Amino acid sequence: MNEDGTGLLTIGELARLTGVPVKTIRSWSDQDLLPPAARTPAGYRLYGPDAPARLEIVRSLRELGIGLTAIRSVLHRERTVAETAEQWADALDAQIRTLRLQSAVLRSVAARGSAAEELPYMTELARLSARERRRIITDFVEDALDGVDAPAYRSGLLAATPDLPDDPTPEQIGAWIELAALVREPELRAALRRLAEYSARTAPPAGEPDAKSEPYAPEERRAPGASHTTTEPRTAAAPDPAMQEQAAQEQAAQGQAAARVAELMRVRGEAAVAAGIAPDSPAAEPVIAELVAAWLPTQTGTADPPTEDNPAARARLLEQLETAAEPVVERYWQLLCTVTGRPAPPRWDTAGAWTTAALRAHPRPYGLDRSAFDGTDPDRVLRAYEQVTRDVAALVAAVRPEDLALPTPCAGWSVRQLLDHMVWENLMATSIAEDAPRDDHTADHLGDDHRAAFDDSVRAALAAFTGSGMLRRTYGPYEAPGAMIVQQVVVELLAHGWDLARATGAPTGLAPEAAEETLAAARRIYGAAPRTEGSSFAPERPAPPGASATDRLAAFLGRDPA
Repeated sequence: MNEDGTGLLTIGELARLTGVPVKTIRSWSDQDLLPPAARTPAGYRLYGPDAPARLEIVRSLRELGIGLTAIRSVLHRERTVAETAEQWADALDAQIRTLRLQSAVLRSVAARGSAAEELPYMTELARLSARERRRIITDFVEDALDGVDAPAYRSGLLAATPDLPDDPTPEQIGAWIELAALVREPELRAALRRLAEYSARTAPPAGEPDAKSEPYAPEERRAPGASHTTTEPRTAAAPDPAMQEQAAQEQAAQGQAAARVAELMRVRGEAAVAAGIAPDSPAAEPVIAELVAAWLPTQTGTADPPTEDNPAARARLLEQLETAAEPVVERYWQLLCTVTGRPAPPRWDTAGAWTTAALRAHPRPYGLDRSAFDGTDPDRVLRAYEQVTRDVAALVAAVRPEDLALPTPCAGWSVRQLLDHMVWENLMATSIAEDAPRDDHTADHLGDDHRAAFDDSVRAALAAFTGSGMLRRTYGPYEAPGAMIVQQVVVELLAHGWDLARATGAPTGLAPEAAEETLAAARRIYGAAPRTEGSSFAPERPAPPGASATDRLAAFLGRDPA
């Protein structure tokens, strides 16, 4: 307080009292936030006893980010503190959203390893409004489906919009950037057009109920293969509200039924893979029969609907699965779900690949002969595995690096690809024994040392077979014996060992102690399975007189032993 007894404070005294720098107090005074009460004869500012409290108000409002003009309005009672706080809270929310967006873009750039040239484009995409994002998707859909008469399919695509939340995560920003790039790819446009053309081709004639046969329902995010209800009727809506309500209920019920079938397909397909059931083995037929029986009711109302399990029905289901097997479309829906924060659809690749292969291998229903499961002695199967892998390992050890590129009797496979497949067979059987089936079929399992990779896979398989009880357990919904699964591996390894011997010029009479019983097992397991496009083996070939058991196995499985 000024020593003259007036109760006024100099600017220095006010600064010491409040902790606000003199320079700041002077600036706020100049902007009419803290006017002086008087001045000394020399012109220095003096502040009244209310100045410390007023200064605290100004400082608090500034620390909250409120501008000087707004503070002046509060101090001059032109606006209330509540009104000003609401206004600036809104402004701060907008600023926070901007900062979060910037942070998400930067983290996406870091995660993607984006080049500097991509930054402007990524930033522009991230800043687009919801309307602008919808326009990108709308233009893409309309262009891809131009001229295709599939209104329900089109409406389903257009209904799924990439609505980013106000505070998107880096993953959502990255998904939107990838999605915006994906819709520019001709591959995605062509894939969606094929799906739309399928929808148009399988729709019922005009005036009949909607076919509900599109192979993929984006709005329900289900696995492909089952038909689905649509959200838009192909014909004019009935004027009777009761009829409209009934139609809506029927569509909803059919959609739920189709979703259940699709989920059943996914579960059964993955279970079959987990149980080691080969798509062209007898154990696959009852799985396919169950899936077809569940799928048939969903086709009611389609053009010429199938009513029973027969070759035509299986061919139609296979067509739906193959039509919907578009990895780029699946990626499109996964990205959309990530952008919007909705649950991603279950992955269909494992179950889809197995189910389509099984349908190709079993184009017509036939009764399961469980004798294919019988007569498998676990101890003899284990000895056969040991004998076959012993001889095949010797062949593998003789493969030189320059041999890896040689062609083999397996069409399209080099020696390296053949070896990788044999290692995979061992690894897959091991994982089944350990109740943790692998799904990395397309990965490189050979590495830089094909000999070590094969030997290691054999040791792991033998340890799993003997340590897990696999040879005496059953697997899958139809209780396929574990010994039979191992026996399938023996058949595969002996047949592919023959392929390797042929490719490298080595003798083909492998594992003579086990070859005869392995040939008998192959006839028992695969004898009833059709030799079709989806089979692992081509039609049986004649074996020359005096051929070894391994040569005769190769002939039975479609190789030419001559």
